[in-house]
Amino acid sequence: MSEELAEQVLETWRIHDRINRYLLAAVPAEALAAVSASRGRSVGEQFAHVHNVRLMWLKQAAPELMAGLDKIEKDGAGDAEGLRAALEGSGRAIEELLRRGVEGGGRIKGFKPHAAAFLGYLVSHVPPPRADRSHPQAGRPPAGAKDRLRHLGVGRAVNVMRCHHTPVLIS
Repeated sequence: MSEELAEQVLETWRIHDRINRYLLAAVPAEALAAVSASRGRSVGEQFAHVHNVRLMWLKQAAPELMAGLDKIEKDGAGDAEGLRAALEGSGRAIEELLRRGVEGGGRIKGFKPHAAAFLGYLVSHVPPPRADRSHPQAGRPPAGAKDRLRHLGVGRAVNVMRCHHTPVLIS
């Protein structure tokens, strides 16, 4: 992988990671316990799932990068500051894993076919939480989310964000 393409992969990861943390920051603390009308994980548990999937891949591909990172259990999913710190730490570790992959022949241990596809997997598999369509605010972005996304250069503030292949959240 060329140096320029490698840096683009890393920059894409940093943007994705930052957007997830901006969305977490826009969620009121009391909303972390909210569960969508279709049930499943609460908003906080979905952010914890993002972090925990990152740890799963770190354990597989580069366990030394897990130093200081712990799995978030269900009872910790309501702690906004804990979620933020965990996502920040696992985001840095994943960035290092990607750096090693793109600089070391384009491979991530345990993932096929290559590091760029691993980035695609992470972006599509661990997206922001699903909106509760039964709530009057459903489908509307959290306060400040559009402005934060505009500052990232994401264009029209993202018309649709994906969550496990379901369009949700930003209008």
